[in-house]
Amino acid sequence: MSYPHFTGGADAGRPTETFPIVQRGSIRFFRRVTRSIQGFFREIGVRGLFTRDILRAFGDPATYVPETLKQMKNIGVDSVPLTVIVAAFIGGVIALQTRYQLFAGVELSLVGLATRQTIILELGPLLTGLVLTGRVGARMTAEIGTMRVTEQIDALETLAYDPVAFLVVPRLLAAVLMLPVLVVLADFVGVYSGYLICILFTDIKPDAFIAGLRLSFGPFQVVYSLLKATMFGGAIALVCSYEGYITEAGAEGVGRSTAKAVVITSVTILVLDALTAIMLANRLQA
Repeated sequence: MSYPHFTGGADAGRPTETFPIVQRGSIRFFRRVTRSIQGFFREIGVRGLFTRDILRAFGDPATYVPETLKQMKNIGVDSVPLTVIVAAFIGGVIALQTRYQLFAGVELSLVGLATRQTIILELGPLLTGLVLTGRVGARMTAEIGTMRVTEQIDALETLAYDPVAFLVVPRLLAAVLMLPVLVVLADFVGVYSGYLICILFTDIKPDAFIAGLRLSFGPFQVVYSLLKATMFGGAIALVCSYEGYITEAGAEGVGRSTAKAVVITSVTILVLDALTAIMLANRLQA
């Protein structure tokens, strides 16, 4: 038995309501699945074309270099206070919780080890990326989306400016360069905050905490943290710039694109974090 309405035959364009009632449920289901699959591959295709345009725009340094310096300030320097606050609280809480979860007789230096590993390998880059998705990523999407709906991007094209080189490439370069810097700061603040909390509010001595920091340390642990930061910066810039660039439907569209960009970027960061751990976690042991 053949089903031409499922396979793109003569009935492919017929409205579902024109089929017999007993067939409508299955037809509606398969058409919904088909649309979802087509939409998925369409999204991959348009993002691939967007990436192609970004690579092409790197050939216009006169357009993106001056704007990159401005974006480095917006993304990096202006995000320092938020990064420091988040890292300080997370580092202190991790150290405090670790201390009071230890069994009796366990070396207290393990608090320093656990704090270092948790901050540098995981929470430092991950939380910095997620927090900056809300601050930096939402701003990127809103800025570019507003320019799209107010036809400023069309005006750039009229003036012979490449809008991708002017709007997207500077944000991508700034995010990739500044996220590792912010993560280094977050790692330092988080570990130092844990150190202060331990010596001020627990029975751990400074020498014991420092001994734990030095235990099983390997340079690749820092490289691992910076690799994550670089990928997260690229994900924030690419996803948020794209969603802003294709914004439609006025102010409502800007809000919808911003919310969508934050959600997609957050999920992308979590997926990248998991994939990085799967591929490189076995190299972290000193």
